[in-house]
Parts: sequence; structure tokens; C-alpha cells
Amino acid sequence: MRTFIANLFFLVPFLLLAQENQNQYSLDEAIAYALEHNYSVINAKRDMTDAQKQKWETIADGLPQINGAVNYQNQLKQQVVQLPGEIADGEPGTFVEVVFGQPQQVTATATLTQQIFDGSYIVGVQATKAFLSFSENNKEKTDLDIRKAVVEAYGNVLVAQESVEISEKNKATLEKNLYETKKVYENGLGDEESVDQLQITLSSVDNQLKNARRLEKITLQMLNLMMGLPIETPTVLTESLESLTQSKITPELVNADFNVENNVDYKLANNLNEQRFYELKLAKSRALPTLNAFINYGGLSFSDSFSFFDGGQDWFGFSNFGVDLSIPIFSSLKRSASTQRAKIALEQAKTQLTEAEEQIRLQLENAKSNYTLAIEEYGTSKDNLALAERIENKNQIKYAEGIATSFELRQAQTQLYSSQQEYLQSMADVINRKTELETILNQ
Repeated sequence: MRTFIANLFFLVPFLLLAQENQNQYSLDEAIAYALEHNYSVINAKRDMTDAQKQKWETIADGLPQINGAVNYQNQLKQQVVQLPGEIADGEPGTFVEVVFGQPQQVTATATLTQQIFDGSYIVGVQATKAFLSFSENNKEKTDLDIRKAVVEAYGNVLVAQESVEISEKNKATLEKNLYETKKVYENGLGDEESVDQLQITLSSVDNQLKNARRLEKITLQMLNLMMGLPIETPTVLTESLESLTQSKITPELVNADFNVENNVDYKLANNLNEQRFYELKLAKSRALPTLNAFINYGGLSFSDSFSFFDGGQDWFGFSNFGVDLSIPIFSSLKRSASTQRAKIALEQAKTQLTEAEEQIRLQLENAKSNYTLAIEEYGTSKDNLALAERIENKNQIKYAEGIATSFELRQAQTQLYSSQQEYLQSMADVINRKTELETILNQ
């Protein structure tokens, strides 16, 4: 027993560590997890499975079909028929009341049907390939959208965490300044305005810190949702905002080769074009004849009582074979109107495909510009932050020596806080703008 307890205490730290590691994710690990567990991704996979089943459903319509039927009738009051009396050696002009058959009967049949020719069936089978392609492309778009959403959510969490750290440092510095300024004022060497100025700045920073902590929780919950985790999961991010930003700076990406046919939005627009093409073929196929064949076999039994399952019950078999040919002759131009509408829809789809291609090319140029701007603004905001820190540090020294006023210090601090937020946002922009460009390039 002691050995068991000792081993248990030995294993607990490792179990806790393993559990903690399970909730740690780099950006690539978070994306990989989301592409397996995100709710939209799961349903997109189900849509693909559904498309496969629908394909077989369409094909099966043209394969042999066997159906069985059982019919039971109980004539509670049988119909009476009057026949001429001469049949029963009666007087001419008289009638004999006769009941035909037995009150209960059962008919059991099995019918085999086979479609021989149907133009709409042929078109339907051809269209299944386009439908499967649409399901695959829709799954691809879902994956790209989820990847983009995870990157954005991951970056937002990092920004929120950095914002909390920066706000905590700023608050600590301000509290120190306010404490020292109060002491100076209490000793009669300072003015009350300096205390008030610092108190205003501290209150503002304290509110920013509270908001940053709330945003940290909300952004983490959003990331969990995108990954397909319960939103209260204590997920730990192993990337830092700075290192992730540096890894996303690849200016050569704007010169990458682009084939519009690889873009998922173009693929989906092309799927619509294919769908309209098959709809036109379907409309034309309705003018063709259809040919079907069938053969059936059945049994018929009669009885005064329900004895159809008894061993000595008589069953009378029957069977027949037939061919059904249906030829469309005249529909008052209904089929013609349907075909013309299908042609119009196809022309519209072609126009939409051209429009989609142009829109994608415009989106690409816009994404390139935004990504380039994000990199430039990141460099600028980084330099501006360094300058703002230097200015604020100098004003701290001047204020401590009595050279600078509290208003000048507050101005430098406000400028620093603004530069810090701009720097954080610039890093998030680099990450997000690159993801947008990669999505269009389908990389």
C-alpha cells in the first residue's frame, strides 16, 4: 500500500504536466486542431459524405428495382348479382340472386422494374461529378475560412495578453510617480495640479488594464470556439506576438505566381457554371422518349375465413411482363420555354464566372497592397515606439528634477501609450494581412 501511494505521488506531477501540455498550442498546432474539430469543418465533412450518398442515390435510380406488395380484402357484406332464372332452371323472366367468390382474399406480388432509357437519368449521372466537385471545393473554402479565423483569433489573444502586460507596467510606473509626487506635495515642495494630472492618467490606464483583461478572456474564448474546444478551456499559446510577426514578414510573397483557377472562390463559381450546363442538358433531355420494362410474379388466395397461413390453403400464381414507352409529343411549348430559361441561366453563370475572376484579381492586388502597408507600418510603429519610450523616459527624468511639468509628463506618457497600442495593432495587421493574401493565393 505504501508503495502504491508513493508511486501515486510520484506520478501526479507528470500527469498534471501532461494535462497542461495538452492545452498548449503553437499557431500551426491550433490550425491543425481546428481543421479536425471545428464545428463548421465537421459539418463540411458530413456534406462530402452526403454528396457521396447522393451520387449513389442518383445512380441507383437506373438500376433494377424490386418491390413487393401484399393486399388483403375482407368483404364484410358481399355484393349480390342477379342472373336470369333460366340459368338455374327457373321460369323465364325471373332472376336468381348469386354471390360470386369468397369474402376474404389475399394477393401477394413482387415486381422487378428496369429503366432502359431515360435522358434525364443520363444527365443526372453526369451531373454527380460536378456536385461532388462542389462539395470538395466547399470543404476547401471552409478549411481556408477556419484557418483565417484561427490565425486572427490567435493573434488577438496575443495582442490582448501583451496589452495586459504593458498596461500593468504602465500602471506600476504611474503608481510610483503618483506616490512620489504626493510625498513631494505633502512636504510643501510641489503643487496639487501635478498630483491631479497623474491621478487622471492613472485612472485612464487602470481602465485600459481592466478592459485588456476582459478582452484577454473573450479573445481566448473565441479562439477556443474556432478550434472546436469548450470556450472555458484553459488554452495556452506557445507563440509570442513578436516572433510570430517576424515569421509572417515575407515581402516576396507579393510576387508569388498566381493562377486564378486555383482560387477556391473561382472554383465555386465554375461549379455553378457546370451546374447550369447540366440543367440545360436536363431541360433538353425532357424531349426524349423514356423506356422502362417490368416483370412481376404473384399469388392469389381466397377463403371464407382468415386461413391464409394454413398448410392446405390454395394459392393461384400469376405473372406478367411488360414494356412502357413514353414519347413526349406536344407540351404547348412548355419544354421549349424551360430550355430557353436554362440557356439564359447558363449565360448568366458564364457572366458571373467572368465577374468572379475579375473580382478575385482585384482582391489579390488589394491584399498585396494591404500586406505591404502592414509591413511598412509595423516598421514605422516599432521606430515610433522606441522614440516615444525615449521621450517618456527623458520627461520622467526632467519631472523628477523639477524641469518638466506634470502636464508635459502626462503628454509624453499618453503619446507612449498610444504608440504601444499602435505597435501591437501593427503586429496583428501583419499576421492577418498575410493570411488574407495566402487565402487568395490558396497557399
